[in-house]
Order: sequence, then C-alpha cells, then structure tokens
Amino acid sequence: MDWTNRKESFLNLPTPLEYLETISKEQGVHFYIKRDDVTNLGFGGNKLRKLEYILKDARNQNATMIITRGAVQTNHGRLTAVAAAKYGMKCAIVCIGEYPGELSANLLLDRILGAEVIIKKPNGRPIEEQYKELIKQVCSRYEEQGERVYYTPMGGSDEVGSLGYYECAKEIAAQTKGKEFENARLFCSVGSVGTYMGLYCGLQEVENSLHLTGVAIMPFDEEKDKEVGALYKRVKTLLGKETGDLPEFHIEKGYVRGGYNQPSREVREAVYYMARKEGIFLDPCYTGKCFAGILEMIREGKIKNGETIIFLHTGGGPGLFTRHHREAFEEELMAGVHLLEEDGEF
Repeated sequence: MDWTNRKESFLNLPTPLEYLETISKEQGVHFYIKRDDVTNLGFGGNKLRKLEYILKDARNQNATMIITRGAVQTNHGRLTAVAAAKYGMKCAIVCIGEYPGELSANLLLDRILGAEVIIKKPNGRPIEEQYKELIKQVCSRYEEQGERVYYTPMGGSDEVGSLGYYECAKEIAAQTKGKEFENARLFCSVGSVGTYMGLYCGLQEVENSLHLTGVAIMPFDEEKDKEVGALYKRVKTLLGKETGDLPEFHIEKGYVRGGYNQPSREVREAVYYMARKEGIFLDPCYTGKCFAGILEMIREGKIKNGETIIFLHTGGGPGLFTRHHREAFEEELMAGVHLLEEDGEF
C-alpha cells in the first residue's frame, strides 16, 4: 500500500547513500552511510520523516498546537518545533529533568523556533507516572486557552510516526539493489524504537537481502522489550497486516556505555574518528554511540571482514553543543587550541 498520501511532504528525498572509502579500508569492511542527517529542515535528522506523517494526522484533526515530550535536549522536540512552525502551529515540549544551566543546543533552537519548553525536576516517583501527570496538566492548560492540542509521544515513536521509516525502508531497498549489497547489514540507533520498527516492518514488504540490526543507546529491560513488541503490533495493525507471533528483533544491547546521553570516552573517540576520516559529524547521544558499537563489533568479530555495512545517520548534531558533552570535549581538545598574546609567536 502507498502511504505517501498520509503525509505532509516537506522533505527532499531520497537522502544520499554514500560509500566511506577511508573507513572501509581501515576497518576491512564495505562501509556505507545513509545520510538522514542532511534532511532539509532544522539541522536535519530522522524525526522529520516521522513528522511528515504526524503533521498530516494533526492537521486532519484540525489541531492548532502540537505537544510532545522528551529529554531536556530532545532532538525530536526540536524537529517537532520545526514542523509546527512550518505549518503555522504552536508547539510545547514537556521534559522531566534538570535544567542544564544555560540555553544551548536543542534547547536554544526550541526557543528560537517559538516553542515553549516545560522542564520539571524529577520527584523520585516512577518516571512514566510523572510524565503522564505533567502531560495531562500541560494539555489541559493549553486547551483552556483555546488550543486544539495534538499529542505525539517521545521520539514520535507511535504507529503513525513509524510510517516514516516504513517508507524509508523502501527507499533504502531501492538504493541497494546491486550485487555489492547482497546480505548487507543495516545498522540504526535504537532509543524510542520507532525508527527501528518502521524499518523492520518496511523491509518485510520489499524485495531485499538486508539484515537489520539495532544498537540500543539506553538500557533495555523487560519493560522496554514489551514496548518493542507492543509497537510492532500497533504498526502492523495500522498497516492492515496480521501480527501473528512476535518475531525475534535483532537489537544489540551491550553498547549502552553508561546510559542515555551520558558522556563516554569511547563514544567521543568514535565521533573524532568519523570526523577526522570522513568529515562527517556524529552526535554523542545516538549516532556516535551506534558507530562506537559498530566499531567494537568489528573488533569482536561480530562483523566479519569483508561484510557490507550500511549505517543510518539519524542526525542529532546539536547534541555536540549540550553543556555536559561540550565540557567533556573541551577537556580533551583544548590542547590543540593555541592562545597567543598580542605580541606572541607560535
């Protein structure tokens, strides 16, 4: 089924699929990168594909305002604000966490775009319980002000948002028809699961020999596994497909490196490596962590010499400028900044 009539088409697609020659030679694999970081709005990123479908659904419901949730430096929040601004809608982003002490990175961009950001300190209760309560309060407040509110969850990762990567799977399959892509492995970061699930369901429906592997960027527990299964069933139901028994999803869970959005030396090294070898920036929360995991899998032999790798770059560049990551980078990189006095010499 063609789902393109279910979306607002504001992206220039397809995004490029590029061969990374230097990394391929050094790592002994054929390494390609799918450049969803260069989607054409708001510094780019994977959430824009989801938001094409989310915006259509919101506008069909005559919404005047979109509300979403996420971490204080949420990429999805930024891009929701971008999409809302483009279509003349208001936006609010609900966060439970600590204010970082400065308006920077995504938080700065949110406010430039006109989005309102509600940040509440955690109170020790279960986080989902806190979010449910706060989101209800926020939605009610704006509705009292006359707004017709549309709520989309963290990451835009519901069945509607997942359609973005259901369609992207077909795009990738069309770009990888050559023999050099036979049995290639497609890697993506897994956080709120929608990108992975859209790809998984989309690849089931087009001719391809790709093997999808997710790399978790946050801890996966039993509840998270249930969330994956539940989203699979909702996406399949929306597509009008039988769900049957749950399949086995290939999500690597051993490369989390401390937790969601935590600074990590290994991740920074992966960010440096990609930038210094190929001139491409990764972020320290999602793509840097996924790439660090891929490099470790190569070292461990989980990825064999000569295999073909496709790495989905989901964007997130503003994350480089979040305070806690920026300070970690500065500590390592200031040695290469040479400060000279007015009459000094190098």
